[in-house]
Parts: sequence; structure tokens; C-alpha cells
Amino acid sequence: MNENEIQLKRRDNEEQATAGRARILNLPYLDTRGFENEIPLVPNLLTIQEMHQNFMIPLQEGGGEEHYQFMVTSQTPRTVIERMRQEYMDEGERADFFLISGSAYKVFMLRYDPPKQVHYDDIKIAGEGDSETIAEVSQTLASVSTEKVFDFLIDQAEKLGASDIHIENLRNEIRIRMRVDGILHPVAIIDRDKYRIFMGELSSRANISTASNEPQSGHMQKEINRDGTTYIVNIRVETIPTMYGQDAVLRLFNFDESLLNLDSLGLSDEEKSEIMKVISHPRGLVLIVGPTGSGKSTTLYSMLNALNTTDRKIITLEDPIEYGITGISQIPINTNAGGSFAEGLRSVLRLDPDVVMVGEIRDSDTARTAIQASITGHLVLSTFHANSSSAAFSRMIDLIGVNPIFSSSIRLVMAQRLVRKLADSKKERPATESEANYIREVLEGASPEDLAGIDLGNIVLYDPVPTEEAPFGYSGRTAIMEQLVVSEEIQAFIRGDIADVNTKAIEKVARANGMLTLEQKGILAVLRGETTLEEISRVI
Repeated sequence: MNENEIQLKRRDNEEQATAGRARILNLPYLDTRGFENEIPLVPNLLTIQEMHQNFMIPLQEGGGEEHYQFMVTSQTPRTVIERMRQEYMDEGERADFFLISGSAYKVFMLRYDPPKQVHYDDIKIAGEGDSETIAEVSQTLASVSTEKVFDFLIDQAEKLGASDIHIENLRNEIRIRMRVDGILHPVAIIDRDKYRIFMGELSSRANISTASNEPQSGHMQKEINRDGTTYIVNIRVETIPTMYGQDAVLRLFNFDESLLNLDSLGLSDEEKSEIMKVISHPRGLVLIVGPTGSGKSTTLYSMLNALNTTDRKIITLEDPIEYGITGISQIPINTNAGGSFAEGLRSVLRLDPDVVMVGEIRDSDTARTAIQASITGHLVLSTFHANSSSAAFSRMIDLIGVNPIFSSSIRLVMAQRLVRKLADSKKERPATESEANYIREVLEGASPEDLAGIDLGNIVLYDPVPTEEAPFGYSGRTAIMEQLVVSEEIQAFIRGDIADVNTKAIEKVARANGMLTLEQKGILAVLRGETTLEEISRVI
């Protein structure tokens, strides 16, 4: 029996009990379920205070015969009923009373006296050293009712476009920070009473314990109503015990499945064509490398969406599942509970998939299993931690040793970072001499096609201009991607044909084959006015 059926059963039992009570009280019983949400209200017969005080609802105002009707409950004082009946009789009028259930009374009172909608000020992100905004937001959070503070904080984080909410225990207070466009910003200071309420709600919804002395992982969903649209935000919850209490990080995943496509990654036609050529091949290994939070998962999902057709069997192994995609079999791997990607991969290969996505290659067992799968008729996509696509080869060799099979399986490595995009309020300025020299040095060796539309003799840059909508002059983020297609020369390094396998040597060969490095791609984004040199320096 589901929750709705349980509620209907409870109401049915309550109505039967009320009918029995009506016979004892010698009052006619009225079952209001058929009309309690539709019947017109009678606003001028009783005050709201009288309805609350006497548990009484007006049903019908006097008609031609001045006939009045009221609904009462078993809590309505009999003296009140008798007094009102006599008062109406003295006026030559008539008042009838009907017994209704407590649930019916609550439904009518919600219509007569609906709860007041309280609107709290939106949370604002504080700038460097802006203690006034932090104090203002802290005061707002303190004023939010205890049962709403949790939902309010998540709703505001989603409204700001935050990817994370950090709840951190300090000695005498709780600090709340939010990560917006990759930067962590202080938001508010709350007292420990609000923190206990917040953590209590979090433990209930995410199925974690507030008393645990171990790190925990949980998951929950929150329904968001925005501008008449309702959608679900998935939230990954991580907690860890600290000196003063449990710190918590909530990661918000809100996405439109239609936006997970290669067109939204900012790739050139040539780059997109190269990716499609590689992933359309029935076998091989594709790696996306970069630090945590660099958008690797989004890129992988975009590739999966491009491959997601009815004639392909696609299976993913994830820890945890971040986005649910229609038409793909997604399997959670709980590595904290002893699960492993290698074991999961060996299991799913028995299901004869065409494409397998492994959340992350973390150890030699997973690496070898993925490589073996990629040469036996499967396309394997995965992520790997490395600073650049060239460095990924050195790291993989460190992990599994020189492996000729790896050289024939790996087809594409992409490194990426996320940088903040300049808002439309940006202002133009000429580059300084040192900036211009640095840009020319970085772009040395780039092809004329890569530099199309760029005048390196007269370099123009853009600075952020803060506005109310974009307090730091940035709005959103864009991916900077380095794409290394494995050629015969690169395979020679992996096979061990060349003794000195190092990142610089591999990158030199890749650049000679036309690859643009992350730094070069970042500088080109700067020259297009998409971001700033400071942002490229910070991230890349």
C-alpha cells in the first residue's frame, strides 16, 4: 500500500468514527469529502478567531427563510451550540449544526485562514572583505523559521548557480560557504542551534547519522519551483567529523539532459569531428583527464549522449551516479563499501555492451581491465587524474608499466579545465607590453587556422566589471580543452620504442601533429574576450 492509499484509509476510518460520534451527540453527520475544496466560503458569518476558538465552520448563510447552517466538531463546546441556536431562535431565525471530522475541519480552516507566505531576502555573495553582506545574510538565515532553513539554503544555492554548499564547524560558530563558478565564497555565520536543525534534517533526508565518527556519503533530491517551473535537483552529501563537529559538503547537480551534447562544449568543428570519429569506432579507450571539478563528467556524458542510439548497448559504472540519462544502464559502484570499478567492469562485460563508461581509473587493476575491454570489441570511456593529456601517458605507464596493449587501445586523451566567463559588462583595454610578449610566446607554433581573426600585433584584452547581476564581473564557466589524438609517433612512446618517456617529449610530438595545449587554448579564449589572463593563470 502506497502513502496515498494509507492516507485515504486513515480518512475513511476517521469519517466512520465521526458518524458514530454524531449518533451519540444527537447531531446530523456530514461527510464533506465530496465538496470540501469546492464549496464557496461564507466569509461574513463568523470571525476567523471564532472558528479557531470554537472549532466551528459556517456552511450556509441564511436564505429566504433565514436558515443558517454550521459545521462543528467533537471539540466544539455544547454550550456554544445551544447558545447560538437560542440566539438565532430569538431573532426569528434558525440555525442547524452538522458534525464533521477533524480532518474536514482542518481542510476548511486552511481555506478560511491559509498560512501566511513569508518572503525572505535572497542570499547575496560577499566580496573580498565584505563583512556587512555576510552579517546581513547571517541575519536573514537567523530569521528563517527552523523548519524552512534547510530548504531555503538549498533553494538559494541553486538560484545563485552554486555547485557546492560547505557547512563548516569553527570554534564558536558555523560558517557557510558556497562555490559559485568554481570559486568558494563566504556566505554567512550561523549559530549552533540552526546547525543542529540543519544537520538533523540532512541526516533524515540523506540517510546519514549525525552521531557517526566516520566519513559518510549520502544522496537526496530537492524539488525546486522557479518562475512557474518545477524541477528536481540531485544533491550528493559528504560529511566528515572534525574537531568541533561534523562538516558537510552538499554538491548540487541540476542539469538539462538536452544540454549534454558535444555542441555545448565550445569545440571547433574540427575538434568535434575528431571526437566523433574516435568514439564512433567500435573499440578503443578514451580518457578525460583533469582535477576534481574540471567538468570531466559533463564531457563524458555528452559523448555518451552522442552515442545513445537504439542500436547500442551503453553501460556506465559510477561512484556515485551524478546524472540520470534515459536509455543508458547506469550502475552505482560504492567504493566506500568495498566495491571496485575493476570488479564491476568485469561483470558488465558479460552483458555484451557496445560502450562502457568507467567513472574513474584509480588503480592498476581497473586500468588493465579497461585496456583489455577496449581491445576486445568495446569502446571504453573513463576519467583519469593527470595535469595534461601528455602527462596522462606518463602517469598510466607509472601505474601499469610499459604495456604494448595500451598503445594499441588508447585512441584519444582530452585534458580540460573550467574557467569563469566574463559577463557582458566587461571592458576592453590594450595589452601591456609584458602581456603581449607572453601571449605571442605561448601561441608560437600555432597554425594560421588556429589564429584566424586574431591580430597579434595589436592585442586587445578585457577586464571584468562588477554589476549587481555579476558581483565579480564573471557569469558562468566555459571549458578549456586540450585534445590529443594518439598517432603512430605517440604509440612509439607507450610501447617503449623510445627509451626516454616524459611529458615534454610526448607534448612536443603532439604539438608537431597540430595539438593546441591547455595554455594555448586558454590564451585563445582570452583573445576572444571570453575570460581573462588572471583566470587562465589561476586555473591553468
